Amino acid sequence: MEKPAVTVAAKTLMGVKKKKSPKPPVLGERLQRAFRYAAQKHAGQTRKQTAVPYLSHLMAVTSLLLEGGGDEDMAIAALLHDVVEDCGGMPRLREVRRMFGARVAKIVEGCTDSFSDPKLPWIVRKQEYLQRLKHEDDETRLVSASDKLHNVRTVIADYRQDGEAIWKRFSGGRDGTLWYYRALSDEFQRRKPNRITRELAIAVQELEKTAGVKPRRAPREGRSRRVAK
Repeated sequence: MEKPAVTVAAKTLMGVKKKKSPKPPVLGERLQRAFRYAAQKHAGQTRKQTAVPYLSHLMAVTSLLLEGGGDEDMAIAALLHDVVEDCGGMPRLREVRRMFGARVAKIVEGCTDSFSDPKLPWIVRKQEYLQRLKHEDDETRLVSASDKLHNVRTVIADYRQDGEAIWKRFSGGRDGTLWYYRALSDEFQRRKPNRITRELAIAVQELEKTAGVKPRRAPREGRSRRVAK
C-alpha cells in the first residue's frame, strides 16, 4: 500500500517546534513591601509644580520596567529609584540595602544623580550622571531608561497642555532639559537597543518636534566633578 503523500505545508508544520511562552517574573511580598516603603517615604511629594502625587511616577516607571522584561528585584529598584536622592541620601541607600538586598541597592545607586544635601548645581549633576551611566550594567540602565521614558512622555503631555510655561518647572530650563534628554537617549542607544530604549528614542524625537527645536548641545556652564559616595 502506498503511503499517503505529505504536503509541503504538513512538512513545514512538523518541522516547526512550538514556541514556548516566556515565563512571567515572580512578584511577591517583597514587591508589595517596597511599594508600601515608597509610598511612605514619598508621602506628600508631587510631580514638579503639579498636584500629581509623586507615587504615580514610581508606579509608571515600574510598569514600564516590567513591560520591558524586568524581574522582581528590578521592579523594586524602579519603585525606589528616587528614594535616595529625594528622601535621605546615603543613609537611605544603606536602609534599602538592608531591607531589599545588595542587587536592589546597586540599581538604585546607579539611578541616583545626587547623594548630597544640598545638591550640586543641576548641570554638574547631569553631566556627571551621563558619565556614570556609560559604565552601569544593563539592568541598571533599563531601570534608568524606564524612568527617563516616563519623564519625557509626561513633559510632552504637559507641553501640549500648557505650552512654553512648563520650562519654568525645570532647573535646566528649556535648553538644558531638551539637551539632557537628547544626551540620555543617545547614550542608551549606544548599546544594543531594547523595547524601552527604542521607545525613549521615539519619545525624545517627539518632544523635540513638539517643542519645535533641533537637538541641543550641552550647556557650557559648569564642569563635571566626581560625586562623593
